[in-house]
Amino acid sequence: MARRALISVSNKDGLVEFARALVELEFELLSTGGTAKAIREANLPVTDVASVTEFPEILDGRVKTLHPKIHGGLLAKVEEPDHLDTLRTHDISPIELVCANLYPFQATIARPDCTVAEAIENIDIGGPAMLRSAAKNHEYVTVVCEPQDYNLVVEELKNGGVRSEVRRQLAAKVFRHTAAYDALVADYLTDLAGEEFPERLTLTYELEQSLRYGENPQQRAAFYRSPLALDHSLARAQQLQGKELSYNNINDAAAALELVAEFSEPAAVAVKHMNPCGVGIGSTIEEAFSRSFASDPVSIFGGIVALNRPVDTATAKMLHQIFLEIVIAPSFSAGALEILADKKNLRLLTLPIAERGQGELRYVSVPGGLLVQTMDDSPLDEESLRVVTKRAPSEEELRALKFGWKVCKHVKSNAIVVSDAEMTLGIGAGQMNRVGAADIALRQAKAKAQGAVLASDAFFPMDDTVELAAKAGITAIIQPGGSIRDQDSITKADHYGIAMVFTGVRHFKH
Repeated sequence: MARRALISVSNKDGLVEFARALVELEFELLSTGGTAKAIREANLPVTDVASVTEFPEILDGRVKTLHPKIHGGLLAKVEEPDHLDTLRTHDISPIELVCANLYPFQATIARPDCTVAEAIENIDIGGPAMLRSAAKNHEYVTVVCEPQDYNLVVEELKNGGVRSEVRRQLAAKVFRHTAAYDALVADYLTDLAGEEFPERLTLTYELEQSLRYGENPQQRAAFYRSPLALDHSLARAQQLQGKELSYNNINDAAAALELVAEFSEPAAVAVKHMNPCGVGIGSTIEEAFSRSFASDPVSIFGGIVALNRPVDTATAKMLHQIFLEIVIAPSFSAGALEILADKKNLRLLTLPIAERGQGELRYVSVPGGLLVQTMDDSPLDEESLRVVTKRAPSEEELRALKFGWKVCKHVKSNAIVVSDAEMTLGIGAGQMNRVGAADIALRQAKAKAQGAVLASDAFFPMDDTVELAAKAGITAIIQPGGSIRDQDSITKADHYGIAMVFTGVRHFKH
């Protein structure tokens, strides 16, 4: 009985070479549509599946391989007499090898002009069925779903046959492949149906890189990328120089990108341990970075810097003077790259710095489960700002309050930010009580707190933070409001002539 291989692929990379190798190993090739055409054009023998099933492709190719003569050949246990008798009775030949990959659903829905009809037509039915049948029966069938495995399979066949452990590895890959494909389809249709939190959540990610270790050297780690990651996502960044990214680098870089995307004007953000340590804006990116550095020239050491404008030579000279782990920007001038080139370990990343898309979800794992929420991407609604004190903020104070509020949103709770209109002066992050966070921020700001403003990510449960701010010289405060003791803080602010503004929105970040 001739050895049979069934090949039906959307991705034709390496197809002809693989088919030729199988023919040389005396396989009969079965194929469909465009795959059969490509094999014939290479002057290789191929048998149409329709001639085996004695049934034509129908419904514009929607039905090709869904037939007992195909799936019987894939699912038969060829060492069991009863199965062999069934095959003979129905004139079915076993299929020893299957090579298939699926309609390009992912690439189709990633196109901005993709229609629903196009997406639906690119939901593969026969391909996953073939792959799953072959993978289920991997004790007897070799199944290949990715071109990078062609050479492995050919070498195995040349060396006497594909070993059972290799067949199992390939089968496991198939089920990961079809599960990922189905997850993309499910997500697309769920989105079309308008279901934000369905009864089952099916996610799929692709390995971007293995990491040397996780948060600590004793932890193993890897970085996975969403197959539909947007261009401005960290997973799409291009690395121009430096060491491989670490687990902590990736976390910190993501935090820096989220904050720098808040600003339309030239902005620079320095991050340590997922908290900003310095944020500055200016008329140029050089000026913005200079302010970011001046915000906290100590904590920036070993940090990550994100800039929302191209890095020029002037900015590169300042960056060169500091030990940094990563610099992220839309681009680097040739001169900037030359200046930074001798810092071999400094990682330079480029990607578009853009406002985050509305409607994205954030996932956080907990043991045995996953927390899912929408992104905290609501901009400050200036019309909803409410002045609650006798004195309203001046125009300059209001500019500073809005700047501080943008930063505070990205600081771990409890969070307090002291700033002027162009740079942070002190940041208190992740404290167990709010007055403790204020104390850290004000001590860091020192004398610069005189005439500065203060932003709080959540309401004041008592008036002690206002008291502390007043003694340091703060002139205006922005906070969500909503405490049952709001009036205590308002009264205290009025006592010291501090302007206080309520936003009505809190920004806890854990």
